[in-house]
Amino acid sequence: MSPGSRILVVGQAPGRKVHETGLPFNDPSGDRLRDWMGVTRDQFYDERTMAILPMGFCYPGTGRSGDLPPRPECAPAWRETLLARLEAVELTLVIGRYAHDWHLTNASAKVTENVRQWRDHWPGVLPLPHPSPRNNLWLRRNPWFEDEVVPALQQRVGELLGRD
Repeated sequence: MSPGSRILVVGQAPGRKVHETGLPFNDPSGDRLRDWMGVTRDQFYDERTMAILPMGFCYPGTGRSGDLPPRPECAPAWRETLLARLEAVELTLVIGRYAHDWHLTNASAKVTENVRQWRDHWPGVLPLPHPSPRNNLWLRRNPWFEDEVVPALQQRVGELLGRD
């Protein structure tokens, strides 16, 4: 991240593969997120325009139904300090429930409700479901997301990156 980053990507915590490579969203979730945003890998990892700041920096381990949540002591320890260094953010992508809880005023406990009410936060903040392949069923049950939210996201990202 750099002070001039215009887009902030807030994920949950690195998964096992990301933890092993040290590169955020270096997995199928990242591929889907970049598709939703309409950006290339190079654009996504360009810290001059894109800041990636998860709710937790370490891999929290695996539970019975996937990765464990970010460790609860992480974000309170450093999040505000790092966010204060971002001076130019115009769009914050808030991905998954833990990020919703931190970044959305009056966040619902249900990711679907937060995402459904995306216009309440637009154009500065956009709540998103996690782009994991584990959420394919969610995407099938909520076709409005890819019909309404993804095109708006791609247009906004294009504006911020200086594309027509």
